[in-house]
Amino acid sequence: MPLTADRKKTLRTVGHNLKPVVTVAGKGLTEGVLEELERALEDHELIKVKLVVADRDLRREVIGELCEKSGAELVQEIGKIALIYRAAEKPSARLSNLLR
Repeated sequence: MPLTADRKKTLRTVGHNLKPVVTVAGKGLTEGVLEELERALEDHELIKVKLVVADRDLRREVIGELCEKSGAELVQEIGKIALIYRAAEKPSARLSNLLR
């Protein structure tokens, strides 16, 4: 189910002060990056991903592939930072960026 405009606005507000927890660099979406992405989304639900990819079109493709493989939704993309969200099956009040 796609995020509504109001929900995206709320998530952008929460995500404003977050630091990137996953970095996608020259090797692209490796198995290790996908595992770390999966862990971060399950723990935090809302995360920032830094993309060290110079080409804008390639960066958008990587973000699309990243969201597709993880089942997450893109909330916002600014420059080389993407804010993505996926609801956790069992959110932890201690780790979730949305429950704190």
